[in-house]
Amino acid sequence: MRLEDLFDLPNLAGWVEIFVLAGMFYYVFRLFKGTRGAAILTGLIIVYGVLYALTIFTHLDTLNWLLSKLMLYISLAFVIIFQPEIRRVLAKLGRQPMWRANGISSQIALVEPLMQTVQLLSKRKIGALIAIEREIGTRALQDTGTRMNSMVSAELLSTIFFPHTPLHDGGVIISGDRICAAGCLFPLSQKQELSKTLGTRHRAAIGITEETDSIVVVVSEETGAVSVAYNGRLRRGLDETRLRRVLTSMLRREHTGLARFREKIKDGDVDVSNTILVEFSGEQDEG
Repeated sequence: MRLEDLFDLPNLAGWVEIFVLAGMFYYVFRLFKGTRGAAILTGLIIVYGVLYALTIFTHLDTLNWLLSKLMLYISLAFVIIFQPEIRRVLAKLGRQPMWRANGISSQIALVEPLMQTVQLLSKRKIGALIAIEREIGTRALQDTGTRMNSMVSAELLSTIFFPHTPLHDGGVIISGDRICAAGCLFPLSQKQELSKTLGTRHRAAIGITEETDSIVVVVSEETGAVSVAYNGRLRRGLDETRLRRVLTSMLRREHTGLARFREKIKDGDVDVSNTILVEFSGEQDEG
């Protein structure tokens, strides 16, 4: 008996569909890896696969028909359960350079007021969370705070984060060369591998950079340590020289994207020796 008699081999179009679906599934599983949704997705696949196989081999036609009809509702549940992961995937796709031919203006003028602000707040151990918007808009996050339209200055930023002021408990969003909102609520990162020593402020910094291409500067309220978050990564314990070098390198660029960031790393323009994604080391931060 020949092999083609046992199996109905697909034609060229069928093979193309198989490879496309395999690539899609691989990409989805890779994006879910390390998130809270990974365990849920694995559990759903195992449970549904086992039940479907049992109904076929045991000829339980009614249950098999019922499972096939439930696929529509399972798809709807999938969208609801994995809404944070889906939103993060779409944001990453929108970050790719191929989708954005036009860049954004260099924000190099922000480096000096940011440096002055960070030095003052770090010295006095005043917590701060400052996000610099790049290509992906942050309008929804701006709406969670108080709208502003002010020039960026060290004096204004320091005043916003001064303890007991109405806007100190939240994040500031800078768009272009203007402070567009203060007291904003940033999404917290849900990565399970993050260190337990990270406080809410640092998790919020990582969270917003997972969904947008913003650059976030964080000052710890407990230790005064300065950190920078970008693309879901956090660099901690930056001194003045390294902070200036990182901000200058990132804010002078007129377009962003994961590919461009990798090129910077490869060329050595961005020092990532302290970039931490899976494990964090250093002092404990409560802010």
